[in-house]
Amino acid sequence: MSRLNIPGIRDRARLRGAIITILIGTLLGSGGCSAPPAESGASPERSPVGLVFPPPPEQARFVFERTITGSADIVELDRDTRWRQLLTGEVGTTEAMAKPFDVEACQGRIYISDTVRRSVLVFDVPHGAFFEIGKSDPGLLLKPLGMAVDDDCNLYVVDGTQRRVVVYDQAGRYVTAFGGTEWFDRPSHVEVDPDGTRGYVVDTGGVGSERHMVRVFDIRSGTHLLDIGKRGAGPGQLNLARDIAFGPDGRLYVVDGGNFRVQIFSPDGQYLGSIGSIGVTRGQFSRPKGIDTDPDGNIYVTDSAFGNFQIFSPDGELLLFIGTRSESLEPAKYMLPAGIAVDEDGRVYMVDQFFRKVDVYRPASLASDQGYLGVQARNR
Repeated sequence: MSRLNIPGIRDRARLRGAIITILIGTLLGSGGCSAPPAESGASPERSPVGLVFPPPPEQARFVFERTITGSADIVELDRDTRWRQLLTGEVGTTEAMAKPFDVEACQGRIYISDTVRRSVLVFDVPHGAFFEIGKSDPGLLLKPLGMAVDDDCNLYVVDGTQRRVVVYDQAGRYVTAFGGTEWFDRPSHVEVDPDGTRGYVVDTGGVGSERHMVRVFDIRSGTHLLDIGKRGAGPGQLNLARDIAFGPDGRLYVVDGGNFRVQIFSPDGQYLGSIGSIGVTRGQFSRPKGIDTDPDGNIYVTDSAFGNFQIFSPDGELLLFIGTRSESLEPAKYMLPAGIAVDEDGRVYMVDQFFRKVDVYRPASLASDQGYLGVQARNR
């Protein structure tokens, strides 16, 4: 009797055929054929893992949306690649983060500086693409650290080794650089004023350095204009400053790491006040690092000791904190949080250096298919 006539083998062959048919149908559907419309009226507070902040019964303000660890999380595979992987069993590859430091976002592009890869990783969500910035001259990066973007999505990157800020256009092409070894001891972060004319660069300094300050330059000419702060613990003084951000009202927020606070200045360096103090309760800081603001003027500060980021109102009132310290690679769990960014739509991006990831949070009022990152959901 032929083996093909044995019922058990014949049934298994039919089962395999049915599975392949289902998989092919799935691939074709995700490759551009029509799909069922999204359920109308779905609550924007729902997420794939059910994480909302704060948790019920309080009203949700943010939804955990996704984790990004490499290019495979963003890049859309074409139909030929999907067929080849299905038929040959080929395993896809990814360009993974090695040691992420900071994050920025502009019009759906997510920029992540990586000190080990010595480049800025660019995840272009609307186009499902990935590329790197700073891999060759001109504009070669040796140790990319803090970043900023302006309204035109030009990118500004601090190079800690060359001790300068390198500027790239929207396509990642080198434009100019300013600063240099004569100006900085340990430059760490940069911010650009709303006009795109001034660059504010944090010099973190060190134990033997007096350059605990923010140095301001004219971006086009590279001319040094003024300094903000000096080493100390008093109002307007800085100790191991970490990060910097402009609010929509024009105020400048500086993470004063060694003094466990956020200091507030005018664009010309006038001291305006501070937020936070050393401690382990909500609204205090233990090891503050990254900072950014949202379109409403709220202030977001990461703390690597707490494993979270705290959100303050423009008046300094604590509104919410998100994340917990953990040794497990899970959503909203962190071991070494660092940079943070808030995009035009209010989505929040949080770097964790230990887990080599960026977690993305969406405002609960924003549906998953809205905003610049919503394009992938709209195309499914």
